[in-house]
This record gives sequence, structure tokens and C-alpha cells, in this order.
Amino acid sequence: MIEQELNQYPFSQLSEAGRRRLQEGTDLAYYEPDDIILDAASTSDSVFLVHKGSVAELDVNAPDSRRQVGVYAAGDLFGAISVLNGQSRYRFRAEQQTLCYLIPAGMFRELCASEAEFGRYFSQRLAEKNQRLAERREGGVTLAGFMLARVDACMREPLIMPEQATVRDAVTALKQHGVDSVLIQHQQHYAIVTKTDLLTALVMSNQSPDTRLAEVAETELVTARPGDYLFAALTRMTRHKVARVVVMENGVAVGVVELTDVLSFFSSRSYVVGLEIEKADTLEALQLASARLPDLVDTLMAQGVKMRFAMDLLAALNGRLMSKAFEMVVPADQQRACLMVMGSEGRGEQILKTDQDNGLILGDHQQWPGCDQEMQRLTRTLLSLGYPPCPGNVMVSNSQWTGPVSRWQQRVHDWAADPGGKGLLNLTILTDAHAVAGDAGLLEAVRDTLFSRCSDDQLLLAHFARPVLQFSTPLNLFGSLKKAQHGIDIKKGALFPLVHGVRAMALQCRIRETSTLARLDKLVAAGALEPGFAEDLGEAMELFSELRLTRQLAKLQGEDDAVEDNHIVVQQLSSLERDLLRDALHLVSDFKQRLSRRFHLEY
Repeated sequence: MIEQELNQYPFSQLSEAGRRRLQEGTDLAYYEPDDIILDAASTSDSVFLVHKGSVAELDVNAPDSRRQVGVYAAGDLFGAISVLNGQSRYRFRAEQQTLCYLIPAGMFRELCASEAEFGRYFSQRLAEKNQRLAERREGGVTLAGFMLARVDACMREPLIMPEQATVRDAVTALKQHGVDSVLIQHQQHYAIVTKTDLLTALVMSNQSPDTRLAEVAETELVTARPGDYLFAALTRMTRHKVARVVVMENGVAVGVVELTDVLSFFSSRSYVVGLEIEKADTLEALQLASARLPDLVDTLMAQGVKMRFAMDLLAALNGRLMSKAFEMVVPADQQRACLMVMGSEGRGEQILKTDQDNGLILGDHQQWPGCDQEMQRLTRTLLSLGYPPCPGNVMVSNSQWTGPVSRWQQRVHDWAADPGGKGLLNLTILTDAHAVAGDAGLLEAVRDTLFSRCSDDQLLLAHFARPVLQFSTPLNLFGSLKKAQHGIDIKKGALFPLVHGVRAMALQCRIRETSTLARLDKLVAAGALEPGFAEDLGEAMELFSELRLTRQLAKLQGEDDAVEDNHIVVQQLSSLERDLLRDALHLVSDFKQRLSRRFHLEY
């Protein structure tokens, strides 16, 4: 084994003796494209380290569209699970001409047992990966499976009885078939009778068992279609406070989905956070639902869910949490005011909970004497839900971030008149504002003023865009690997110039969307960016966000405490990750040059 591979993590955790053992006991093997290096269900005599080329990891039992589980490039290990567990779950196939170092299985096990740090890396990593891959094979139990599952995956055949059937007939039928509801044809439509309806009729209303079902049936059905997402059906049940939906296709009842069917469809580890948030009617219940979000993030990341999907889902859940808190705190007659979130939360790009960047817009004629006190209470409530206070005090508890529409509109003009001071920062914050509760039209009135004042002011836009040049793009760091305690600041060097550059272009083009990905789509539609370049920028943002999130999760779990937040240690990345990161940073550098020309930042 050459010295370069041994200098990489986790081999750098080995003692000198351990490294010598690897050097002396490792062979080199060559594979042609499409060669099966290790097949599913087979035992392995080696752990493989890719020197050159690439290897695909395939689930032979999955559909073609989901067959590829992973890809291994230069510097990546595979086959360790097979050695530790006795056989391989998946097939490993060379994708191109590939050279692999072969680490004998016995030697690998001995090193894991004798070298504590080296062994700990593999035990933790492999345990996590093993769980992830097992969940992937099980199909419906994962959260990703949950979000993509359709109604027809768990609907049961409906029990349909004639309209003239009686309560007695229904009780007998429900017991025989082991179901909780029955449908009847009623006036050319369907009606439903549940066990609860039958109990109410017999016990509470003292009706006869010979009462016709039509007299106790509910004619207002909550329905779904077979191809609807199961998550949507679950949300519908929650919204209408029912325990089932009737599945309709071309006017015909083809199934029934019970709440119990939905819940049994999923693993207990796949927390139905959205349902818990919707059902929460006390602050305590809302706090319990909020506490589920970190576990949800872990599940999403473990499953390799695409970052933009994860961001959309978490943004929606965070928005509902804040909306429910607003409804609990604010008097009903004042809830027409607009609660807005800003910063990464406003863009819908925050996975883990972030600081409270929020504000309140009142109607110009809205009288609310106790507003300040209620906003102080809302800030404390959000704090109890896990949202820390904003260090810059951009919160509804600060009267500078509350007020009627006209005052907000005046603030826009005041801030725009101070582009060299704090006004520019405040404009940047407001540009990402997104309504989460109350009357969103109030925010749109403020946004209209923002566009009319700023979008055609070329000097202001130049000031607005200039911060993209504030931080250098850390491309030079890839020439040589830095020490483990160092790293690149992924937020300053990569994410910020991309996000802020897109934000500046969105302001110039009067784009109302606040998420970076949505803004990129709109910039393409406006002719401001080529489709291919915009797509690449979106992929780069997802890569930066995922690397940053992985780092943040490790920090939360007590790992790598010596490395600062937002810092990525390059040598801890796989070869493929390093290549992707380098390409993405080149893209950011290109984007900064375009922005410099567009907003005349070179002058």
C-alpha cells in the first residue's frame, strides 16, 4: 500500500506498527469495467480500498431505478460490512478500469480489535450504515418511503352494504370482517357508518337495532384517490379530525384507509412529526412534537434523502410549529397580523433549528394595545420550542422589528438611504422574509415597496451585492491536505456568496420567492441565468448544505469538538466528495465573477 493512502483518515488513526502491517500484507488487484468484485450473499476474504477507478454498490433485489445504493471512488473503502457480518448484502461492480488494494479479512479484524481509534471508526460507521441499508431494503418503513408511499399501498377493500340494511346488520358485518366502518349507497352517493356511530346510536340515542343505516350514516365523506400520497391522506385525516378516508376512483369507492392502517404501515422509528404538530393543542404537546425534529433530521440524512427535499420538509414543519405557537399565544382577534421569518428560515434552507429571525407586520388600522407584551411571550414560547434568541435581536420581542405596514414601508426607504451602514444589512434580512402565520398579504405589501424602491437603483444594488466578494473561495486548500484541526469555512467560502448572489439577482428581478432553489428557477425563467448553470448552482448549494449539516450533526453528537462550526476538514472527505467540492467551489468562483460584472463590483 502506498504512503498516500495511509495518510488519509481513518488509516491515519493507526499506530506505526499497524501501518507497517497493512503495507506488508496488502495486495493490489485490477478489474475491468462490469467485473463483479464482490457479489450479494457471498463471503469476502478482503476489505477493498479503491486506488483508481470507481465501484458501484448495487441492491440486486431492488427495482432498476433504486438499484444503485452508492458509488466508491479513489480513497474509499468497501466490503468491511461483509467482513464484519459474514457475507455481503450487496453487489459491488467495477464501473470503469479499477485498481483496488485488498486488505485481508483476518488482518482487518485484528486491526479493528487492537487499534482502538481505528476500530471505533468502523464500528460506529458500519453500525449506522448497516441500519441505513437495512431500512432501505425494507421499503415502506423508512421516512423517505413514507413520504413517497401512495394510498393504494395500504388501503383495504371497502365493506359496502345496501341502504336498507339495519344497525343490527352492520354490527354483525363489522364483527365478521374485522373492520371499523361500513359504506352504504345513499341517494346515488356513498355514506359511511363507523363503530362510533353505531355505539352512539344504540347507547346514547337509544335507537333500535332495527334502525336503518341511512339514518345514522355520515354523508360528508373525507376522500382520497389511490394515487395520492399517503402523507396527504394522513394530513387530511388530521385536518378533518377523522380516523379514515374513503378511496374513490371515477366515482366508485375502491377502498378505505384507516388511521391504524397508516400508522402500522411505518416503523416506530419513523416519527410522524407532522401529525403530532397538527394534533398539538397545548404548548406541552407542541414541545414534544418539536423535540422529534432532530431525530427526523438524523433519519433523513441516514437515508440519503435529497437535500432539497429535506429542506422543504423541515421548513414546512418548522413553519407549522411557529404558526401553532402564534395561534396559542396571540389573541384570536389579533391573528390577522403577519408573523414572518427571515434569514435561512425565511429561505426554507435551515435543517437544524436556528436563531429566531422574525418580525411582525400589523394592519395599518389594527389596534393592539398589548402587542409588545404578547410578542415577548411569543419569543419565550419559541425559545421553549428550541429556537434560541437572535444575537442581533432581530425578533418580534424587539419593537424595531414590529409595526404596521406603513411603518415597515418607511423602514424600507430609511434603510435604502443608508446603504453603507446597518440599513443594508436590514434590507438583506427583509429580502428573505416569508410569512408563516396570519395575513401574508401584509408582507406582500411591504415587499412591493422593497421592489419599487430598490430593484431599479443600480448604486444600491451594487452595495447590496458587494458582500459576495468579502470572503475568498478556498480553492487553494486542495493543493495539499491540511491538518485535522483545520478546515475550510463552508458557510463563508461557499454557501454565503452563492446564496447572497442569488438573493441580489432576485431583488433586481423582483422575484418574490425566497428559497435559493426557487429563485434560481425564476432567474432562468426571467432570462437572467442559463438553465444549465442555474442547475449546477443548485446542485452546488445542496452539496455545501449537506457537508455543513453532516458537520453540525457530528458536533451535536459530541464528535470533532476541536473543529469549529461550519468548518469542513478536507482530508476526512472521500475522494469523490473532494472532487465534487472542488468542482462546486470553481462554480462559485465563476458565479462571483459574473456577479462582479453584472453589478459593476470591480469599480
